Amino acid sequence: MKKKSGAFSLPMIIIIAFCILFNVLGIISTSFSDYYVTNVFPKITSIYGRITSIAPFSVGEILLVFIVLYVVFTVLFFVVHTVLLAIGKIKTNKGKAFKSTENIFKFISEILYRTTPVLLTITIAIMSLNCFILYHCSKLKLSSDGSDDYTLEQLTELRDYVVKKCNSLSKQVPHDENGNVVFNGNMAQTAIEAMQGISSEFPRLSGFYVTPKALYFSDFMCQQYMQGYYFPFSMEANYNDTMNMLNKPFTMCHELAHTHGYIYEDEANFFGFLACINSDDIVFQYSGYLGVLNYINNDFYKAVSKEEYNSHVKISDRVKYDNEFLSQDGWTKVEENAVIRTATVKKAANAFIDTNLKVNGVASGKVSYTEVVGLIMDYYYNDNPSYLQVSR
Repeated sequence: MKKKSGAFSLPMIIIIAFCILFNVLGIISTSFSDYYVTNVFPKITSIYGRITSIAPFSVGEILLVFIVLYVVFTVLFFVVHTVLLAIGKIKTNKGKAFKSTENIFKFISEILYRTTPVLLTITIAIMSLNCFILYHCSKLKLSSDGSDDYTLEQLTELRDYVVKKCNSLSKQVPHDENGNVVFNGNMAQTAIEAMQGISSEFPRLSGFYVTPKALYFSDFMCQQYMQGYYFPFSMEANYNDTMNMLNKPFTMCHELAHTHGYIYEDEANFFGFLACINSDDIVFQYSGYLGVLNYINNDFYKAVSKEEYNSHVKISDRVKYDNEFLSQDGWTKVEENAVIRTATVKKAANAFIDTNLKVNGVASGKVSYTEVVGLIMDYYYNDNPSYLQVSR
């Protein structure tokens, strides 16, 4: 009788061992992580990203759906199998029907026994190379002395400047007959060009770019209040196609920053902002300022009294309208098609994102998105101190 081999073959064991060593080196050595993300990761993006960019749809989304369905099927199969074994329905030899059922379960068990370790090994390898290691790189520092402190006066100045820019741009961008902002052109290509436009200042942003892709399950994304996703499985920058259009340029640039190794959310927000406001396209400029308006305005609101806040330049009604994540009509359509209540989805998504970030060493969790304010302050007042002269 032939002895059944183990679930994990020698090549898989070697790959997993390599991944463990690779991640340990990344954890204990920031220099190792920095070298990898600067010299090796771009080559992976260039090769792997070129392949997945050929597909007009999100490969990562399909892979994610497949993984979820595979896990659900595997769990249900073994539950049913165990229950049937417990009540003696499979192992009985009474009748051909029962014997046939036993053979089917054995066949499926064999497939799962062989494929699950392979899928697990591939997942560990891809996540190690395209995600986990990125969390151990040096954080982005823009000030020469490494300081990220800023004063209330500087925050106030920045807040008023950004609000003025939003108010001004809201009147300049093109609108349709219903008064909504429109974009004429190839938004994905414009986002790539915007990122390439700041690559001379930030070299890691140079090189090949994947094409941002809309997600098929964008309505579900809205229920999570998520604007985009970076899929390490496919090296793709994906965005929510249901949300208001003005969120898309900023989100595309944000996700493209992830594909160039900037995995931290505050850094991706910063590059999304910087790329958009330096774009030649006015809609992108407006989207860039809107993308950080809430973060900056909320910091200012928390730092001053209500009277002080109300004494400063006000955000126009037009900007408030443009700054919505999704219109009321949009929410109505999402809710009509929802399988699960939005409140439930949002709560689960927030918990998952917060936990995922903390597990990967981001102590502030989901709050890290708001830390973009510090990076913008560093850039304006330390790296580029003359930038705000126009607001004074």
